[in-house]
Amino acid sequence: MTQVAESAANDRARARSKLAYLLGRAAADKFPPADGSVEILAQPSKRDAGVIALTAFAVVFADTNPGWIAAQLPADDLSAPLSASFLCALSQRLGRETGSIDMLTCAAPLPGAPSRELTLAEIDPTEPHARIARALRYRDDVRAWQTAGGVIVLGRGVAGRWETAIEVDPQSRSAGLGRQLATAARHLVPEGEPVWAQIAPGNAASVRAFLRAGFLPIGAEVLLTPARGTAAT
Repeated sequence: MTQVAESAANDRARARSKLAYLLGRAAADKFPPADGSVEILAQPSKRDAGVIALTAFAVVFADTNPGWIAAQLPADDLSAPLSASFLCALSQRLGRETGSIDMLTCAAPLPGAPSRELTLAEIDPTEPHARIARALRYRDDVRAWQTAGGVIVLGRGVAGRWETAIEVDPQSRSAGLGRQLATAARHLVPEGEPVWAQIAPGNAASVRAFLRAGFLPIGAEVLLTPARGTAAT
C-alpha cells in the first residue's frame, strides 16, 4: 500500500469510528452540544458521502478539502449544511448525485421473534424487487423478508449501522401493515443493535408507520451517491 493510499485508509477508519460514535450516542439520546458547529470528516467508505444534521449540529462526510467545505458554510446559518446551494456545490465537486433529504429515525432492538400476526419468509436479496435493489446500492450484508403484502429489508449502511426499509403493496395499505413491518425490523436486527430508518418527510404514511412502531426522530440526512452506472471512488 502506498503512503497516500494508507493515509486515505486511515482517514476512512477515523471517519467511520467518529460517525459510529456520534450515531451511537444519538441512538442513546445523547446529542452533541447544540452550538451550531459542523464536524467535517472523510467518507467512512468509498460508497458513503453526505450530511447528517442533528439539533444545531451537523457532520459532513466527504472526500474533499475540509477547508473548501468550511468556506461554503456561513457560521451564522444553521441550515447551511442541508441547503440546496451547498449540496449542489458539494455534489458537483465530488461528481455525485444529491439524494433526498430524509428524516433520520432510530429504534432500540426488541427481544424475541416478530409477532405471529406476520408470516415472514426470508428471501434471496438478489430477487427482482425495487426495494431490495435500492438497498443493495446503499447497504452491505443485505437481508430481506416477505409477507403477504409487504417486504422488510435490513442491511449495514453508513458507518456500519443497521438500517431498515419496508415496502407495502398498494392493495395492502391503510391496514396497519407498515407499522407491523417496521416493528418486526426491531426484532430482526442482528446482534441486538439499534436499527435506523431514513424516511422521506413527505411520505406521511411511512412516517406515521415508523413512529407508531417506536422509531424516534434523530435528525435529517442526505446521501450523495455515485451516478447510476458508475463506481464509487
